[in-house]
Parts: sequence; structure tokens; C-alpha cells
Amino acid sequence: MPEKILMIALSPTMETGTLARWRKKEGDSVVSGDVLCEVETDKATMDYESSSEGTLLKILLPEGGQARVGDPIAIVGTPGEDIASLIAEAGSSTVAKPAAPAQLRPIAPAAPPSQASLGARIKSSPLARRIAQAKGLDLRTLRGSGPGGRIVRRDLDGLPPGPGAAPAVPRATSPLLQPGPGDEVIAVSRMRQVIARRLSESMYTAPHYYLTVSVGMDELLAARARLNAGRERKISVNAFLMTIAGRALARHPRVNSSWNGETLLQHPSADIGLAVALPDGLITPVVRDCGRKGIAAIDAQLQDRVGKARAGTLAASEYEGATFTISNLGAAGIDEFTAIINPPGSAILAVGAVRKEPVVENDTVVIRQRMRVTLSCDHRIIDGAVGAAFLRELADMLENPLLALA
Repeated sequence: MPEKILMIALSPTMETGTLARWRKKEGDSVVSGDVLCEVETDKATMDYESSSEGTLLKILLPEGGQARVGDPIAIVGTPGEDIASLIAEAGSSTVAKPAAPAQLRPIAPAAPPSQASLGARIKSSPLARRIAQAKGLDLRTLRGSGPGGRIVRRDLDGLPPGPGAAPAVPRATSPLLQPGPGDEVIAVSRMRQVIARRLSESMYTAPHYYLTVSVGMDELLAARARLNAGRERKISVNAFLMTIAGRALARHPRVNSSWNGETLLQHPSADIGLAVALPDGLITPVVRDCGRKGIAAIDAQLQDRVGKARAGTLAASEYEGATFTISNLGAAGIDEFTAIINPPGSAILAVGAVRKEPVVENDTVVIRQRMRVTLSCDHRIIDGAVGAAFLRELADMLENPLLALA
């Protein structure tokens, strides 16, 4: 019996995927575990492995086309089987069309809930549940458009707030511009769309404030030089930053927390992400439990994940859920900057370049290597005194790395 192959969520936040490349062609045999195609998600380009067996009878989504999670992209079965009805069903959707600019779409009024449904479990995504809670909406009154009737984000987009909704936060909106003479219209990738949405949400929902200190780096750079002596692969400055940040987070656990509506989630391990620039966006590979790992282990995992990020092969578990983030633009020559908090974390450390500067010590001017770091904090979670205490301890350990072992 022929079977439709559906677009699946290849990352926790994926709602649509773009077909980057088919690895199988029509007429090829397919067994479970074969890579059917490559799909561009909101984070990276990932392999789609088949869970079905048979022959690839029909490709429904061409390369460059976009499909929602749950939409059919191909048909697998036995050669000679009648698949006309399945093709007709797929033809009523938009999966065979290339991705188009997003447009507002009307949402039909939901049917009132039946008595049977009131006691049943509502199939919905975690994001949809959070949005419904914020808007004061009852999921039982909505009709889902996801796989199996699952309620997803698009089912709530455009719905007015219900009773008990959180107060609306005013947002600045930019009118759409008509291209002028000589303007080049550049299509926006899924990654860039998600970055724009998530960082806008972070900036508008998390009240940011910023703390900056100048840190002496002579001791840390000398320790790094001694540690790297004779090593074929040098331990990076970022590994030192992540190691010391992990120790500081263990001593200031409130900074290692997330806002969760009416509660805070204080996390038991320091899962630190490092912002990595990609050609069309950025991604934050995460090293887990940095507070209890040695610097060599952190560096090895960091290098592995950064390599995967640049190759587009990073797994979702390797970039999701950072409880703290570091963004280092020192190599780009930036002295000082502020960064937007990366949810679900409540703080991000912006790291500038190391510069030789004149410093007064014992009434004598000496030249030292110094670096400015700025901590962006979510004021809902981290009060000024808490953020200042964390940053001071972090700076002390950067200036004297032995303190991280105490």
C-alpha cells in the first residue's frame, strides 16, 4: 500500500522546512534509515532519514520548495500501485510551491468544544501552550492544523487575547517598503527569520540592563601559554571563558535561571552556548555542565560543536537550551558591545578584544593587557546587585585563574 512521506520537525522549534536537496530520485529503492533528502530548518540543514521501505514513487516537494510540518513531501510504495488519489490530496496543499514571502492569513472561527473533548487531552505543541497561556485562550476551543489535529503556533497567530490575558506589550512595527530603483530584493532564510523573531521577542519581553567591567588578562594569557606549550591543538580563549563562567554560575545560581511565567527555573548545570557566526545568521553550540568539567574537555566539545555548526550538521540537542551564553567579538577587533539575551537564559556575556593599555599600579604607570566584558541581564530574574556580584567574581577569576579552582 502506498504511503505518504510527511515533513517532520527536525528541530524543536521547526514549523516549516525548505527542501534543500533530494538524495533519492523517483524509482530508487528506499529502506529504513536511508537519507531521503536534506532539509533546511530554522537552525541548520539536516538529513531526513526514512522510516519507510519501498520505492520512491513520487516526489511531491521540489528542491527549493517549502512545506509545513505534517505536509506530504513524497510517496513511497510498490511500483505499479495507483497513487493518483494521494497525489490529488497533496495537490490541494502548497507544498509543491517554492517558499514565498510570509502573508497574514485569516483564521476561521473555532468550533465550540464538545463535552467529550473537554475531558480529553489537548494535542498541542509546547510553544502553542505558552502562547495560549499568555493570551488567555482556551485550547479546547481551537481546531489544530498540525499533524493529527495538533494545535501549533500558526493556529494562534492573529487571534485576539481572551479573558485573563497578560497585558499587551507595545511593539514598534516597521511598514513594508516597496523596492526602489536599484534595490536588490534578497530572500530571507528560515534561520534569519527565526533569529529575527526570537531576538525581537527577547528584547521586548525581557527588560535588559547592562554591566561592564575592564578585566586584566595577563595572568590568564600566561596560563594559557603554559598550558598550550607542546600541544598540537591549542586550547582556545573561549574554552577558558566558558570554564570560568561555569564556575561563577555555580556560585551565583540565580544567574543560571530562566523566567517561566509566574515562576523561575533555577538550573542545576551550567549549559553554556557560544554564539557562532554563519553566512546567513548565527547559532549557539552548547557545552553542557561547564561548572563541573575540566578545560580540556570543554575545549574538545566546543571545537567539535563549532565545526558541526559551520558544516550545518549540528544536532538540535547540541544547540538548544543554553542557560547562559557568551558572544565574543574580540577577534573582530570590537572593544566593547552589548548583546541581546538568548532565551531561555537570563544573561549573556559580551566579550571584547584584549588591548595593551596603560594602568596605574603603586603610583607607577605600567602597560597591561586588558579586556572589557559586558553582562546583559534580564531584570525580571537578576537584580542589579546579583548581576554585579556575579560579574565581579567572574572578573576576579579571569584576572587570577587559580581562584576558579578554590
